[in-house]
Amino acid sequence: MMGYHLQGGYAEYLKAPTANLIPISPELSFEEWAAIPLVFLTAWHMLVTRAGVQPGEDVLVQAAGSGVGSAAIQIARFCGARVIATASTEEKIKKARDLGAHETINYAEKNFVEEVNRFTDRRGVDLVFEHVGSKTFEKSLACLAKRGRVITCGATSGAQVTLDLRPLFVRQQTILGSYMGGHKELLDIIKLVKRGALRSVVDKIYPLELASEAQKRMIERQHFGKIVLRCS
Repeated sequence: MMGYHLQGGYAEYLKAPTANLIPISPELSFEEWAAIPLVFLTAWHMLVTRAGVQPGEDVLVQAAGSGVGSAAIQIARFCGARVIATASTEEKIKKARDLGAHETINYAEKNFVEEVNRFTDRRGVDLVFEHVGSKTFEKSLACLAKRGRVITCGATSGAQVTLDLRPLFVRQQTILGSYMGGHKELLDIIKLVKRGALRSVVDKIYPLELASEAQKRMIERQHFGKIVLRCS
């Protein structure tokens, strides 16, 4: 992955194998297309390929304001799930609803475990879309219904967690890991974007020379969706 396994994510020029190039349409800008692959491929692989989300299931999407969270709301809704999304501000809550979240929780003001129980009549959700890490992981498990599953791809708030194994095996729950996705999955996503079934969520566009400001905006969690850098 450019910018992770290989240096160059913030470079003006880079080279890539031609097999990795995908034609885009003029329906979206370059910046809008740039906001698609990483987050939608990650979320699709998590929800569809690994967790097998089904129509009618309750899905809790943590941190809806993130790029991957904003993608997960749309994918879960597209698959016919009922989406409960968490975010830290009322502005982000509104945007999560605009993307298709059925229920929302401001986790800065309310206990999201209690709210999930309220929305599900204390049953819990079938699936938790988790990518925050130690700050939310144990509570995410507490949101699960019997035979529910947690799918995780990240640990931005910390990688070390503790958990009580007893509810996990007594309630026959599952913890799944997920990492990026495959070429065919991305091609399927591109088709859905071109059809208008999924849409790019661009928070703000910065020129490359202001990359440090873009990083600051992300670290301070001011964004909703993807922050894009553009070579000027």
